[in-house]
Amino acid sequence: MANLDNKNLPTDNTAAHHGTGHRSRLRERLLHGGGDALLDHELIEYLLALAIPRRDTKPLAKTLLDSFGGLSALLTADGESIKKVPGMGETSAAAIKIVQAAALRLVSEPVREQPVLSSWQALLDYLRADMAHLVNERVRVLHLNSKNLLIRDELVSEGSIDQAAIYTREVIKRALELGSAAIILVHNHPSGDCTPSRQDINITKDICDAGKKLGIAVHDHIIIGKNGHTSFRSQGLI
Repeated sequence: MANLDNKNLPTDNTAAHHGTGHRSRLRERLLHGGGDALLDHELIEYLLALAIPRRDTKPLAKTLLDSFGGLSALLTADGESIKKVPGMGETSAAAIKIVQAAALRLVSEPVREQPVLSSWQALLDYLRADMAHLVNERVRVLHLNSKNLLIRDELVSEGSIDQAAIYTREVIKRALELGSAAIILVHNHPSGDCTPSRQDINITKDICDAGKKLGIAVHDHIIIGKNGHTSFRSQGLI
């Protein structure tokens, strides 16, 4: 079976030599000037060059960015969607996804190691990096202990482009199982509009009421979108 990561390889030595020199210049700019020294397509170009060393990856990098609408959307796209772009295969798609995985580990470190309420901006940065460009709606529940340290970050539902189910009973049941002192509800709006729907408001109220009876606080409900976020607490909805 042909390897899609290596199709359309350059066949002449001149092209290969030019590619080697170009990549050397990108590498030098990266090492001496940092990430800001490279444009978005150059970052992806160099990354793909590590996975597909014998190809000119500049056109493919530009195609990927155009297809997904930018760097953030590309890095957060699912692997199967990335593989569907002509010229991509498992190796090159995995190279894209490993960058996202490393970035999420980096931005989530303060969230995992410090009280969430004292590292709120870090939490928002982590959630936006992970969820802002998703094409389907997902609901997550962050479970906290009595010191507001994160004990579990769980995906509880994934739905369509405009709806994902969340059930009060299941959220509270899981919080009791984990011994959670508090929870934070999170979901994304793929449309980019972070305005809470009436359903969002009603389900949040139901979960708050049920949690209060059992000593489980709902610190916030956060809606993540491409253009920002909405905090129910800051909006006076909790």
